Amino acid sequence: MVLKPQDLLVLLKIVAKQGEAWSYSGLAHELFMSPSEVHSGLKRAQKAGLAVSQGADSQPRPITRALEEFVIHGAKYVYIAEKGPVTRGVATAWSAPMIASELLNASEMMLVWPHPEGRSRGESLSPLYKSAPDAARNDGILYELLALMDVLRVGRAREKKIATEQLVYRFRECVSNVGSAM
Repeated sequence: MVLKPQDLLVLLKIVAKQGEAWSYSGLAHELFMSPSEVHSGLKRAQKAGLAVSQGADSQPRPITRALEEFVIHGAKYVYIAEKGPVTRGVATAWSAPMIASELLNASEMMLVWPHPEGRSRGESLSPLYKSAPDAARNDGILYELLALMDVLRVGRAREKKIATEQLVYRFRECVSNVGSAM
Protein backbone atom coordinates (compact mmCIF):
# COMPACT_ATOMS: atom_id res chain seq x y z
CA MET A 1 0.00 0.00 0.00
CA VAL A 2 1.34 3.39 -1.00
CA LEU A 3 -0.20 6.63 0.20
CA LYS A 4 -0.88 8.82 -2.85
CA PRO A 5 -0.91 12.63 -3.03
CA GLN A 6 -4.65 12.70 -3.70
CA ASP A 7 -5.18 10.87 -0.39
CA LEU A 8 -3.63 13.77 1.47
CA LEU A 9 -5.70 16.24 -0.57
CA VAL A 10 -8.89 14.40 0.43
CA LEU A 11 -7.91 14.46 4.12
CA LEU A 12 -7.06 18.17 4.01
CA LYS A 13 -10.41 18.87 2.34
CA ILE A 14 -12.26 17.05 5.13
CA VAL A 15 -10.31 19.06 7.72
CA ALA A 16 -11.16 22.26 5.83
CA LYS A 17 -14.86 21.38 5.98
CA GLN A 18 -14.67 21.82 9.78
CA GLY A 19 -17.23 19.12 10.55
CA GLU A 20 -19.60 19.96 7.71
CA ALA A 21 -21.35 16.87 6.35
CA TRP A 22 -19.81 15.38 3.24
CA SER A 23 -20.34 12.54 0.80
CA TYR A 24 -17.89 10.72 -1.43
CA SER A 25 -19.50 12.18 -4.54
CA GLY A 26 -19.55 15.66 -2.99
CA LEU A 27 -15.86 15.50 -2.10
CA ALA A 28 -15.10 14.13 -5.55
CA HIS A 29 -16.90 17.05 -7.18
CA GLU A 30 -15.17 19.63 -4.95
CA LEU A 31 -11.74 18.06 -5.51
CA PHE A 32 -12.17 17.41 -9.24
CA MET A 33 -11.72 13.66 -8.74
CA SER A 34 -13.89 10.60 -9.15
CA PRO A 35 -15.83 9.19 -6.19
CA SER A 36 -13.79 5.99 -6.46
CA GLU A 37 -10.55 8.00 -6.13
CA VAL A 38 -11.90 9.62 -2.96
CA HIS A 39 -13.07 6.29 -1.54
CA SER A 40 -9.78 4.54 -2.35
CA GLY A 41 -7.83 7.48 -0.92
CA LEU A 42 -9.67 7.31 2.37
CA LYS A 43 -9.11 3.55 2.56
CA ARG A 44 -5.35 4.08 2.07
CA ALA A 45 -5.38 6.89 4.65
CA GLN A 46 -6.98 4.54 7.17
CA LYS A 47 -4.34 1.88 6.52
CA ALA A 48 -1.63 4.53 6.97
CA GLY A 49 -3.10 5.61 10.31
CA LEU A 50 -4.14 9.07 9.11
CA ALA A 51 -7.89 8.42 9.25
CA VAL A 52 -10.29 6.28 11.23
CA SER A 53 -13.80 4.99 10.75
CA GLN A 54 -15.82 4.12 13.82
CA GLY A 55 -18.37 1.52 12.84
CA ALA A 56 -19.42 -0.05 9.58
CA ASP A 57 -21.68 2.81 8.51
CA SER A 58 -19.62 5.78 9.64
CA GLN A 59 -17.54 7.92 7.33
CA PRO A 60 -13.79 7.99 7.77
CA ARG A 61 -12.44 11.08 9.49
CA PRO A 62 -8.88 12.36 9.76
CA ILE A 63 -6.85 11.68 12.87
CA THR A 64 -5.85 15.31 13.17
CA ARG A 65 -2.68 14.91 15.25
CA ALA A 66 -1.33 12.18 12.96
CA LEU A 67 -2.22 14.17 9.85
CA GLU A 68 -0.62 17.30 11.31
CA GLU A 69 2.57 15.35 12.08
CA PHE A 70 2.68 13.86 8.59
CA VAL A 71 2.08 17.17 6.82
CA ILE A 72 4.71 18.98 8.90
CA HIS A 73 7.40 16.32 9.05
CA GLY A 74 6.85 13.80 6.26
CA ALA A 75 4.99 15.16 3.25
CA LYS A 76 7.99 17.07 1.86
CA TYR A 77 9.93 13.81 1.59
CA VAL A 78 7.13 11.85 -0.03
CA TYR A 79 5.53 14.50 -2.27
CA ILE A 80 8.54 16.34 -3.61
CA ALA A 81 7.83 19.79 -5.01
CA GLU A 82 9.42 20.57 -8.34
CA LYS A 83 10.06 24.12 -9.49
CA GLY A 84 9.77 25.00 -13.14
CA PRO A 85 9.69 27.92 -15.56
CA VAL A 86 7.92 31.22 -14.98
CA THR A 87 4.24 30.89 -15.80
CA ARG A 88 0.76 32.12 -14.98
CA GLY A 89 -1.02 30.41 -12.12
CA VAL A 90 -2.37 30.36 -8.58
CA ALA A 91 -0.01 31.85 -5.99
CA THR A 92 1.25 29.34 -3.44
CA ALA A 93 3.75 28.96 -0.60
CA TRP A 94 4.99 32.38 0.59
CA SER A 95 3.25 34.02 -2.39
CA ALA A 96 -0.27 32.98 -1.34
CA PRO A 97 -2.26 36.06 -0.32
CA MET A 98 -3.23 34.81 3.12
CA ILE A 99 0.37 34.30 4.24
CA ALA A 100 2.37 36.59 1.96
CA SER A 101 2.51 39.39 4.53
CA GLU A 102 4.29 37.09 6.98
CA LEU A 103 6.55 35.24 4.58
CA LEU A 104 7.06 37.09 1.30
CA ASN A 105 10.56 38.35 0.76
CA ALA A 106 10.75 41.15 -1.80
CA SER A 107 13.73 39.47 -3.47
CA GLU A 108 11.92 36.12 -3.77
CA MET A 109 10.24 35.18 -7.02
CA MET A 110 6.56 34.37 -6.60
CA LEU A 111 5.67 30.69 -6.67
CA VAL A 112 2.56 29.55 -8.52
CA TRP A 113 0.75 26.36 -9.34
CA PRO A 114 0.41 26.50 -13.13
CA HIS A 115 -3.20 27.27 -14.04
CA PRO A 116 -4.68 28.94 -17.12
CA GLU A 117 -7.07 31.05 -15.02
CA GLY A 118 -4.50 32.03 -12.41
CA ARG A 119 -4.04 35.72 -11.65
CA SER A 120 -0.37 35.57 -10.64
CA ARG A 121 2.85 35.16 -12.53
CA GLY A 122 5.87 33.45 -11.07
CA GLU A 123 8.07 30.40 -10.93
CA SER A 124 5.96 27.28 -11.31
CA LEU A 125 5.72 24.79 -8.47
CA SER A 126 4.19 21.36 -8.88
CA PRO A 127 1.01 21.12 -6.81
CA LEU A 128 0.42 18.28 -4.38
CA TYR A 129 -2.05 16.80 -6.88
CA LYS A 130 -3.08 17.91 -10.35
CA SER A 131 -6.54 19.09 -9.25
CA ALA A 132 -5.31 20.94 -6.13
CA PRO A 133 -5.25 24.40 -7.79
CA ASP A 134 -8.87 24.06 -8.94
CA ALA A 135 -10.00 22.75 -5.55
CA ALA A 136 -8.11 25.50 -3.72
CA ARG A 137 -9.67 28.22 -5.86
CA ASN A 138 -13.07 27.14 -4.52
CA ASP A 139 -12.14 26.66 -0.83
CA GLY A 140 -10.14 29.30 1.06
CA ILE A 141 -9.31 27.07 4.03
CA LEU A 142 -8.07 24.25 1.79
CA TYR A 143 -6.04 26.83 -0.14
CA GLU A 144 -4.36 28.01 3.08
CA LEU A 145 -3.52 24.46 4.16
CA LEU A 146 -2.03 23.59 0.76
CA ALA A 147 -0.05 26.84 0.50
CA LEU A 148 1.40 26.37 3.98
CA MET A 149 2.28 22.79 3.13
CA ASP A 150 4.11 24.09 0.05
CA VAL A 151 6.18 26.36 2.30
CA LEU A 152 7.23 23.22 4.16
CA ARG A 153 8.01 21.51 0.86
CA VAL A 154 10.29 24.26 -0.51
CA GLY A 155 10.96 26.90 2.14
CA ARG A 156 13.98 27.78 4.21
CA ALA A 157 14.22 27.23 7.98
CA ARG A 158 12.64 30.56 9.03
CA GLU A 159 9.77 30.16 6.56
CA LYS A 160 9.22 26.56 7.61
CA LYS A 161 9.06 27.56 11.27
CA ILE A 162 6.36 30.16 10.57
CA ALA A 163 4.46 27.78 8.28
CA THR A 164 4.56 25.05 10.94
CA GLU A 165 3.13 27.41 13.54
CA GLN A 166 0.42 28.55 11.13
CA LEU A 167 -0.48 24.98 10.12
CA VAL A 168 -0.75 23.85 13.73
CA TYR A 169 -2.95 26.88 14.47
CA ARG A 170 -5.20 26.23 11.47
CA PHE A 171 -5.52 22.49 12.18
CA ARG A 172 -6.45 23.20 15.80
CA GLU A 173 -8.86 25.95 14.72
CA CYS A 174 -10.62 23.59 12.30
CA VAL A 175 -10.86 20.91 14.98
CA SER A 176 -12.12 23.33 17.64
CA ASN A 177 -14.86 24.46 15.24
CA VAL A 178 -15.96 20.85 15.01
CA GLY A 179 -15.69 20.01 18.69
CA SER A 180 -14.76 16.42 19.36
CA ALA A 181 -15.60 15.13 15.88
CA MET A 182 -11.95 15.00 14.82
